[in-house]
This record gives sequence, C-alpha cells and structure tokens, in this order.
Amino acid sequence: MSDSIHVEEKAEIVETRASLDEGDPDAIFGGLEARLALERKFLWKLDLRILGVLVPIYILNYVDRNNAGAARLRGFESDLHLKGQEFATLLSILYVGYIIMQIPSNMFLNYIGRPSLYLPGCMAIWGMISCLTGITNNFVGALLTRFFLGFVEAAFFPGALFLLSKWYKREEIGRRTAILYCGNLISNAFGSLMASGILSGMQGTLGHAAWRWLFYIEGSLTVFVAICAMFILPDFPTTTRWLTPLERKLAVQRMEEDAGVGDQGETEVGGQAPGLILALSDWRVWWMSLAMTAQVVSLSFNAYFPTLSATMGFNNTVTLLLCAPPFAFASLAAFFLSRHSDQTKERFWHVAASFGLGIIGFIIAIATMNTAARYVSLFLMAQSYAGFVVVYAWISNSFPRPPSKRAVALALMNAFSQLGNVAGSYVFPTMWGPTYRNSYAICIACAGVGIIMCWVFKLSLVRLNEKIEKEEKEKGIREKGFRYIT
Repeated sequence: MSDSIHVEEKAEIVETRASLDEGDPDAIFGGLEARLALERKFLWKLDLRILGVLVPIYILNYVDRNNAGAARLRGFESDLHLKGQEFATLLSILYVGYIIMQIPSNMFLNYIGRPSLYLPGCMAIWGMISCLTGITNNFVGALLTRFFLGFVEAAFFPGALFLLSKWYKREEIGRRTAILYCGNLISNAFGSLMASGILSGMQGTLGHAAWRWLFYIEGSLTVFVAICAMFILPDFPTTTRWLTPLERKLAVQRMEEDAGVGDQGETEVGGQAPGLILALSDWRVWWMSLAMTAQVVSLSFNAYFPTLSATMGFNNTVTLLLCAPPFAFASLAAFFLSRHSDQTKERFWHVAASFGLGIIGFIIAIATMNTAARYVSLFLMAQSYAGFVVVYAWISNSFPRPPSKRAVALALMNAFSQLGNVAGSYVFPTMWGPTYRNSYAICIACAGVGIIMCWVFKLSLVRLNEKIEKEEKEKGIREKGFRYIT
C-alpha cells in the first residue's frame, strides 16, 4: 500500500518521473554506467532477499504436501485403516482447498501490499496443520487436515509468482521463476532423503510410529522458517521500507521501462474488481488454464514417485534414496532451460522439447520392466518439470498490466490447473501396477494436448505482436516498444 512509504520519498518518486519525461532517464543515477552498476548490486540484493527466502519456503511447501506418499511406505494406510481409494482421496482433497483460495488470496495480497507478512503467516499456519496430521487416527481426521492444508498452502505459489512479477523484468523473470520452481523439484529430492532418515530411525520413539514423527518434524521446521522469513522478504517496490530512495526509484523505473507504463498508480483504476473482470474475460487466461491442467495430469507421477521407484524391487530405504537423483537432475534442467529461454526470448519450443523428452520417458516405462531402463525413464519424466517452469515464466509476462489483472490471472491459471492434481491422484491405482502402462498412456496423451495448446497460445501472441507493430508504424513510432515473448 502506497500509504506506507514516507511523504518525502513519494515526492522524490514524482520528481523522478517528471525528470524522466524531460531528459535522460539515467541522469538521476549518475549516467548509464552508474545506473548499470547500481542495477547489478540491486538485483543481487533482491535475489538474496526474495529467492533466498522463497526457495526454502517452496521446498517446505511441497515437503508438507507430499509427505503422505513417503508415510505410506511405513504404515500410514494401515494405522489409519484406509481402504480402497481413500488414500487417493487424501491426496486429491488437498487440491480442493488449494483451488478455492488462490484467486481471493492473490487479490488480497495485491490489496494489502505486504507479502513479507502475508506469505510467511500462511506458511506458519500450514506448518501447524502439517503437525496435526501426525495425531490423526482415522480417515476423517486425515481428510480434514489435508483439506485445510491445501486451503492455506494456496496462498504461496501464486503469491510468489506475483511478487516476482512486481520486481523483475520480462527478460529476468524466467530464470528467477526456474530458481523458485527448483524448490519444488529439490523438495522431491530433499523430502525423500529426509523421510528416509526419519522413517528408518524413529520408529517407536516416545511410543509414536515413524510416519507420525515425519509430520511432526517437517511441520515444526516449516513454522521456524516462516518466522525467519517475516524479517527478510520484501513487499512491493513502493512499500518496501529497507530500500534506499535511489533503489526505490530504480525499482519503479525498471518496471515502467519494461512495459511502457507504471506498475501501480498508472494502471489501477477502480480497485481490484476491474482486474478480476479483465482476467475472467480474457480467453487466453482460460486457454492456458486448460493447457496447464493437461500438463499437470501428465506430471501426476510426482505424487506416486516412491511407488514407481519401488517397482524396481529395492527395499523402502533404497527406494526413497533413489527418488532423489531424478529430481536433482530435473532442477538443473529447469535452471538451464529457463536461462536459455530468457536469453533467446523464446518459450514455446523450450516447453515442447522438455515435454517431448518426458513422453519418451513414459514410452520407455511402458515398453520394459528392465531396472536400468525404468530408472532412466524416471529421469526423463522428472525433467518434464523444466518445461513446466518455462510455462510459468511465459504466463507471468504474457498478462503484464494492470497488476490486479495479473494477480488474478496467475492465481486463476495456477488454481484451475490444480484440477489436474485432483484427477492425477487417481491415475496410478494399485491395480494397474507394477507396470502402470495405462497410467503412462494417460500421461502421454495429456502431455501431447498441452504441447498443442501451447502452440495455439504462441500463435495468438504472434498476432498480438504484429498488431502492436502495425499500430507503431501508423503512429510513426520508430523505437520498438513492448512485445510479447513467444
């Protein structure tokens, strides 16, 4: 909220904007070279405070979400007397609350302008709920904790994407989104290693089953990190108190230059409701929501990764340890693919290539039960997340202004896509194991649909760029302005 900055700093920002209209926009920073030096320092500072906090939060976000899969290996189902599809229902119910809360959460975040308090606050609550999962004794108790876990976790990822889009330019955001999403991928590796240690070493400690300790320890760690994050995360460029006046001016100017218009006052008219209407009436928002839903179904192997790893025939500890390398590889693939996507300013072919390799992995898993081949297939499947990371960067800068529309669009697309996780919870039933050929066939089909829909989205952005270029020529504008990245 702009009310939170000092009156003097407000006046300085207004004076800065006036000077930009009159002459050299870099003059206030001491010239172009001085501005570039300040910008490099500024970005390092931002990266440490934003990514240095968001990545650990995202790791714990997914650890708390997916620890039921590891707990399943050490008595979770038998102790809670789960039958039939009840375990799959526990996985899917989380996404009901997750879907419901994402849009209102991002609208509220854009309104209050205090992600430094809001996001860690939600994190502390979901950490406590995760701990409560460890004291449940039946299906209904676990169902309630899983539902409310998703309800509160919904605030984080769309809120994190929105926060990144408030600070980073289009050519910067892809790499940062990749680093953030690496938290998801690292969580699969880190979570498996952590679960392996807890499940193998704490059975019967203080009279509790090892799977209960898994929820206690991981939930407590989440609460601790949340408290630390409150003192480190920034808010928005105009509301972050620890910025110097010059850094604040640079932050505001960077976003103005990136889109040709300011990110707040110049684009927000009439509060949050117009942004909601703009997002809901844009067909591209709904189109990418459907595309991402198909992609999420194709990535549904994630929740069952320990089960798929177990088909190779090793014991529980080795099975969990074998889950780590594929996702470590996926993290590296996501970083380098997104970095190359930013450098080349191209999105679609990077997405298609990654999901194409994932399809090859599914085909290998269908074709053979050979241990080495199936393990290679897990690596190829896991790297599909690299393409999904590029999709997130793509949508973050394809709906640039106003911020209220961007906040709703990001939340809507992410929330709608979680329907894929609801459906994906039922894609790997035990009756289809150990080959899971039908499951992999579903993943292949959904990955293919996602690629085709992204191609259509690319064509729509190409046409928008042609329209912008035509308008610039008609107005006699020589300098190339904003263009969508395709």
